[in-house]
Amino acid sequence: MTATINAEVDLHVHSLASGHAYSTIGEIATAAAARGLRGVAMTDHGPAMPAAPHPYHFECLYMIPDYLSGVRIIKGVEANIVGPDRVDLCDRLLDKMDVVLAGFHHDCGFGPSDCKANTRAVLALMENPRIHIICHPGNPGFPLDYETVARQAAATGTALEINNSSFITSRLGSADNCRLIARLCARFGCPVAIGSDSHVAQNVGNFTQAIAILAEAGVDSEQIVNRTLESTLAFLGLKN
Repeated sequence: MTATINAEVDLHVHSLASGHAYSTIGEIATAAAARGLRGVAMTDHGPAMPAAPHPYHFECLYMIPDYLSGVRIIKGVEANIVGPDRVDLCDRLLDKMDVVLAGFHHDCGFGPSDCKANTRAVLALMENPRIHIICHPGNPGFPLDYETVARQAAATGTALEINNSSFITSRLGSADNCRLIARLCARFGCPVAIGSDSHVAQNVGNFTQAIAILAEAGVDSEQIVNRTLESTLAFLGLKN
């Protein structure tokens, strides 16, 4: 590794708009500043998730300031994969997002779920330049051909997420899959995103387990797209 793995930006955070998260954007920004983060991505769930915001929520993200409490606010969505090459926001709204995460969630319109179908859906989405990150790909409820996905991530420049909550509270049983994904990321040199998947402000920037897994796997720090605010903005094609 060229340097110790770290992340200055949390690329996966939910506000109370998600319906099952419990902090405002202002509270999240304050907590991020206190933790020493330079940026945070607001990635509330797409509308297929129960209690998620209406699509009009994503129409209006321009109302959020670019900086709160000195922290860069990156405006985006955690979109639900609902078909082989589809998520639950239209292209017009995706084009408005600073960052788009795409992932599988139960009861959000994707099925039937088997490894081949899941893999085909992810591979097709990685061909879409609107999709920046495949989130929590280690979810055992939606198995993938991880080597094929990692090769495609390297070829398309799509980041694979190592999601810290997958080791703590969500998608239990993900750990071994995430370790394998991390090793494949190291092998193929594909981009990696680190996210807390925080649903409460006090957990923003909690990357402890994800960083340990990536270091253990030998992932190079330069592969971490959110290692600095500058690298994050460059990866997303944004200005400071």
